[in-house]
Amino acid sequence: MLKGLVTDIDGTITDRHRRIHTGAIIALRDLCDRGVEVVLASGNTSCFMDAVSRMIGTQGSFIAENGGVYRTGYPGDLRIIGDQSGVREALDAVVAYYREKGVTLDMYSPTYRFADQAFARTVPPGEVREIVREFPVEIIDTGFAIHIQARGISKGLAFLSLAGELGLDPGDFLSIGDAENDIDLVKYAGIGVAVGNAPDTLAAAATWVSEKKYGEGFVEALERYMPYFLER
Repeated sequence: MLKGLVTDIDGTITDRHRRIHTGAIIALRDLCDRGVEVVLASGNTSCFMDAVSRMIGTQGSFIAENGGVYRTGYPGDLRIIGDQSGVREALDAVVAYYREKGVTLDMYSPTYRFADQAFARTVPPGEVREIVREFPVEIIDTGFAIHIQARGISKGLAFLSLAGELGLDPGDFLSIGDAENDIDLVKYAGIGVAVGNAPDTLAAAATWVSEKKYGEGFVEALERYMPYFLER
């Protein structure tokens, strides 16, 4: 019944400190060994996603920069669907605003991003949204970072394109996430799961919510839905 898994990373297969749950790695490798397509989805950069995919042992498909970039397997080309021009202008406005306050943003790998820009949550996300309200961008607060992304970009939309390129239907996938930027993933997949630490908005969109949190919730979800993969 299920042929693929698409999962968020930070807060979903990790703990609150971004340490990957070892049980999650074992579960992911087991799926890959069974021929299940595993797709990692994150706000992280594509080079980060490539490294994590290789070290976990997936087939290499991933969604990066919250949907602004994706790739279908090794050694697939990057698909860049986010426009960074407006993002850079919005970021300049944010940097200038906080510079006047004597605050320097802690940027996350700006030279390795193709679609969005991200920085540490050392400033209020709501305040950042107010600063960029006149720009054609949106602010994504993942709980781990603040991202400036072009409007209309999401993990879910990238997932729809990626699934098609893999020759699969979105309904063939189990999706698992922990944050509001995972709502589209949960909605578009055949079965959507929110781990126990997810906000109410994601939980409301999910098929099922795990009792356990973070990586333990991810493992709990795979234990629950493993029969759906075995029956495919």
